[in-house]
Parts: sequence; C-alpha cells; structure tokens
Amino acid sequence: MSGELEILEAAARDFDLEAADDFVDLRRLTAVIDRLDAKRCRVVAVATKRGDHLLTGKSATSWVASECQMSKTAAANRLCVGEQLAGMPKVAQALSSGDIGFQAASVICHLQQRVVEAGGSTDEAMWIENAGESSIKDLADVASSTWHAVDPTAFKAKVEEAHQRRQLCISECGDMYRLDGWLELTAGVAVKTAVESLCNRLGESDRRSPKQRRADALVEMAHHAMDQGTLPRRNGVRPHIAVHTTIEGLKGELGAPASELADGTSISSTTVQRLACDGTLHRILKADSMVIDVGRATRAISSPQRRGIKARYRTCAGPGCHRPVSSTSGHHVDFWTEGGHNNLRKILPVCYFQHRLVHEGEWQVVQFGQGYKFIPPERPVVSRRRWGERRWAA
Repeated sequence: MSGELEILEAAARDFDLEAADDFVDLRRLTAVIDRLDAKRCRVVAVATKRGDHLLTGKSATSWVASECQMSKTAAANRLCVGEQLAGMPKVAQALSSGDIGFQAASVICHLQQRVVEAGGSTDEAMWIENAGESSIKDLADVASSTWHAVDPTAFKAKVEEAHQRRQLCISECGDMYRLDGWLELTAGVAVKTAVESLCNRLGESDRRSPKQRRADALVEMAHHAMDQGTLPRRNGVRPHIAVHTTIEGLKGELGAPASELADGTSISSTTVQRLACDGTLHRILKADSMVIDVGRATRAISSPQRRGIKARYRTCAGPGCHRPVSSTSGHHVDFWTEGGHNNLRKILPVCYFQHRLVHEGEWQVVQFGQGYKFIPPERPVVSRRRWGERRWAA
C-alpha cells in the first residue's frame, strides 16, 4: 500500500497545476477526485475502527477532521461513507468507475446507514440508477422521503435535533451589522418566503442586486412589524428606533455634531431626516447637560393626515413601485427640517427603498403638473455600447 501511495504522490507532483486548463476533460478529472475521496473514506473508516484516534484522545470525527484538515461535518460524512461502502460493493464500484459522483454516493450511504439502523437494507442497483438520472437535490429529497417511510420516529428525532441547533447572531461590525444564523427547514422556508415576497425589483430605477434586495426586504419586514404595533412592549413602549439629535444636526448644518442612535452610534443627518419624516418627535430642553424639560411626543404625520394619504393613494408614489400604501411611510416633498410645511398635499407615501433613495440616495422629488416626478442624481455611470467597449455617461 505504501508503494502505491508513493506512486500516487509522484504522479500528483508531476501533474502540472499551472498548465493550460482549456482542454481538460472535467468529467474525467472529477471522477479521479471522487475516486480518491472514496479511498480516503475507506482509509479513515478502517483507521478509526482500529482505534487510531484513541491514541490522540480525540473522538473519531475530531481526529479525522484534524488529520484531513476539514470541518467536523465533512469528517463525519467521510466516516459514514467509508463505513457503508464496505458493505455496498455495487455503489463502491459505481463510484470508482465514475458512474456516480461522490455526493450521490454520500446520499446513498447516509440512507443505507439509517435504513440498516431500522433493520432494513437498500436496493443498490436501484439507487445507482436513480443517482444517474436525478440531481443531487432530487436524490436527497427521495432519500429523505424513503427514510421517513422506513423509520418515521428516527426521522422526527433528526428534525428535533436540527431544531435544537437553531441560532441567530446579530453583531455590529464597524459601519455594518452582520447576521449569521441557522434555522430548521420549515422555519427557514417561512423566513425565505416572507423575504422573497418583498424583494422583487421596484420599477426600472431599481438597480439593486438580488442580495441587496433580500437585505432590504428583511429590514422592511422589521419596520412593518414595529409599525403594526403588535410586538411585545419593552419598558412600557413599543419597539422603535430612537435617535438623539439637535436642531442643527437635524438640519444637517455644517459643524453640527453627528446624531446618534440609542447606543451612541453616529448616523448621518440625511438618515435622521428620513426617520424624522414619519416618526414621533420628543422635544427635550437641556441646560448645562441637565434635562430641564421634556415635551409631549408629537407625530411628524398626524393620524388624520395618514388617513388622507391612504384616501389619495393606493400604492407607493415611487416610479414603477406597486407596494401598497399600507406598506409605506410618509415623505415630505419639502423637507420640513429645511423650512417646509407639514402640508398633506406635500406628503407622499413611499416604500423603504424609495424613501432611502430620496434622502441618502440624493434623488429629487419635484412637482410635475398635478403629480410628482422622481429624478435621480447626476453622476457618472458606465454604460456598455458594444462588447468590450465602454463609455462614460452622465
């Protein structure tokens, strides 16, 4: 065996990774890699059965992960494949010959492990045929359904195990927030469905990437939930975004200190103006940093005005946007922070995306006849004329 490994190592050293990749047969290359991975699976299965991992004081999975420099999930997968291939000669042969890929073999091996635990066995020839005709996802779906039919109790236990691993981490990273999470299948589908319902392009002016639209959809969902007023109260008030600012900061005057969120994070004046367009304002007077008076909370847009907006509009006023008016916030055409009046005729319903375009994106809203027109800022953009040729346009 050591002699064969030396030959393989020599062949790997002679294989020129820097050579031209134009005419490499991808199927043959993949088959070779899958065959080597299958060999590694059998080797780690034999080694752990022999107890090599016990000499290091590690579990079999941790030892394989360390020796093979892979994650524990990948290590557990290799162990399962290696253990099951020993009792599935047809699958092993199909993998070795390139008739099926490693991922397909992994799906079959995991199913075999579960079926054996339930006291049954799989039809190797049938599953090899299925692997050749189906995508990996379809094959995995059929395998999952088969497992449920054979052992519904174990299937349910696996679902509950996955549910216990759920987690969501929200962390501040410089000038951004990062979200990382894991959800079990039905929960994931629920969130995905809700996000997808809000992440379609909103008119021709919507140049966001799909990832950006999904991010905005998640934020929009949070705003909808807070605006509905159905979330549990904290400290006696509804969940909301609190901003501390000054008159100078709200107007965006030069030299004014930055406005701050409740945790002290600085935000721009344009963001404050957007939030103030349709928020609740508290006047607080200070003297020598001491609060001497707190005014009554006042809505930037009153309830009668909001009813008037809903009577005049059915959707977002942004170009090509069909968000229902119930999913919008009010925008003052003449920023009242710049001397504009809180006039119903000068308040437009705009969705989260369009509202941000107007404030942070520097779009203009101008009266055009009896209506309003949204005008993008003038800035250089790259437009493609012909293949490989670009020009600058304003």
